[in-house]
Amino acid sequence: MSDTPDTSAPVRQRATVRRAPKFTVFLVIGAAVGLVAAMVLTFAFHGADETSVTGVTYTQLQVFGFLLLVCVAVGVLLALLVAVVLDRTVGRRVVEVEVERDRIRIEE
Repeated sequence: MSDTPDTSAPVRQRATVRRAPKFTVFLVIGAAVGLVAAMVLTFAFHGADETSVTGVTYTQLQVFGFLLLVCVAVGVLLALLVAVVLDRTVGRRVVEVEVERDRIRIEE
């Protein structure tokens, strides 16, 4: 057993690098925009005091919940659409680079 690591010569290879958006960030931003839109729609219009066609009166919190379901879903879908469009346009630019890979083995 030797104390010096066994290093071999580095291997050079060509690799393709392309930029891509992070879809999770777009999902979170879309959900946040949907949340804000639901809040604005809930508090901008005071229709919660009126009786609906079915005769049921909804509280402002219930209206916010209904709008939240719709607005978050729409916000996430629109954000994903933007992410896919960006992925298609930015992802076209592909760069080939030369990378160097080292392998180091330490025997115990």
